[in-house]
Amino acid sequence: MENVKTAKRFDVRRLVFTALMAALSIVLAEFLGFKVGIMPSFMTFDFSDVPAMLASMTMGPVSGVAVCLIKNIFGCFTTKTGCVGELSNFILSACLVLPVGLLTHKSAKISRAVIGCISGAVLMALVSIASNYFLVFPAYSVAFGAPIEAIVGMYQKILPSVDSLMDCLVIFNMPFTFVKGFIAAVVSIVLYKKLRPVFNGLYRE
Repeated sequence: MENVKTAKRFDVRRLVFTALMAALSIVLAEFLGFKVGIMPSFMTFDFSDVPAMLASMTMGPVSGVAVCLIKNIFGCFTTKTGCVGELSNFILSACLVLPVGLLTHKSAKISRAVIGCISGAVLMALVSIASNYFLVFPAYSVAFGAPIEAIVGMYQKILPSVDSLMDCLVIFNMPFTFVKGFIAAVVSIVLYKKLRPVFNGLYRE
C-alpha cells in the first residue's frame, strides 16, 4: 500500500512539474524568441528548450518530450507556418532532450548531465539535416506553394554561393541548430547544478 501511495505521489509530481516546465517553455517560445540577423528570417532563437531539458533531467525523457509536444501544440494556435515550423521544432527539441533524460534523470551526477546535453546538441544538429531535407521543407513547399528554389533563394540573399538545399542545410541550419542546442545545454547544466537539491527532492523520498 505504501508503494502505491508513493507511486501516486510521484505521478502527481511528474505531472505538475511537466506542466510547469511546459508553461515556461511556451512563454519563452512565444514572447522571448528573436531573429538572428545572419540567418533567414524564418529561423529564430529562443531558450524554450531549457525547461524541456530540465524536465528530462529531473523526471525522465518522457517528461522532457512531453514539454516539447505541449509547447508546439500550443504554438500551432498562433503559427505562421501552418504548423510546419512547430513540427520541425518538436522533432529537433525531442532529439535534444532525449539523451540527457536517458543519462541523467536517475543519477544526479553533473558529468552525466554534461555528456547527455552535448550528445543531444550533436544529435539535434545532425537530425536537422535529414528532417529539413526530407520532411520539413517539402511540407512547407506543399503547404504554401513555394518551390524549393524559392526557399534556397532566401539563403542565397545571405550567401549567394549556395546553390542547393543541402548546401543551405549544412552551411546554415546545422551550425545554427548545434549552437542553439549547445547554448540551451549550457544554461540547463548551470541551472540543474544550482537547483539540483530541489529537483532531486521531486522524485526522491
